[in-house]
Amino acid sequence: MKRTYRLAGSIVLAASLSLLSACSILPKPEQVDMYRLPAAQVPVAASHSAPVTWSLRLDKPMASGALNNQNIAVVPEGNLISNYKGARWSDTAPVLLRNRLLDAFLQDGRIQGLSTDDSNLQSDYELGGELLAFQTHYNGKSPQVLIQYNARLVRSSDQRVIASKRFEARQPLSNPMVPSVVAGFGQASDTLMPQVVQWVMQQGQAER
Repeated sequence: MKRTYRLAGSIVLAASLSLLSACSILPKPEQVDMYRLPAAQVPVAASHSAPVTWSLRLDKPMASGALNNQNIAVVPEGNLISNYKGARWSDTAPVLLRNRLLDAFLQDGRIQGLSTDDSNLQSDYELGGELLAFQTHYNGKSPQVLIQYNARLVRSSDQRVIASKRFEARQPLSNPMVPSVVAGFGQASDTLMPQVVQWVMQQGQAER
């Protein structure tokens, strides 16, 4: 009987040691820092013009698989696209851009009937398009943030394209570390947002 207990104890001890050994060789999970797109440092100035009578829905722009995720993309050279290790956006790049546009239109104040494709409310116009670039780009010397947005304004009643335009913003970076890169995305967005807002206002009013 004692021999049986001794054998069982040996088996338990061996199993425990085996489990500890297995745990020691498992890779540790990667620590990931989550970053929001910075709030506007240069907010879109509130317009003193009267509110418009039409409504607008903001759609997430379409994007390639390399951008339609939470990675912070970087193009170190040529056609190679990579991402910053241990860092992620708080949402996908198309959602970040759409939400930043929503903030810009709210700050402008002329369109009171604003919605997004998440709510799927009826609207007079829809702003969508393609997110062509949302990345850090190295041009052989110093890095810069590059945002390219092909905007498309569509009349909701018949899905006719009213106008389309490509917008681009570049922000040079003096520091290649991730926090500075994230700040650069905020600065590039500050450049882009007023241009898109003003273009949409002009095109929407021209149709009335």
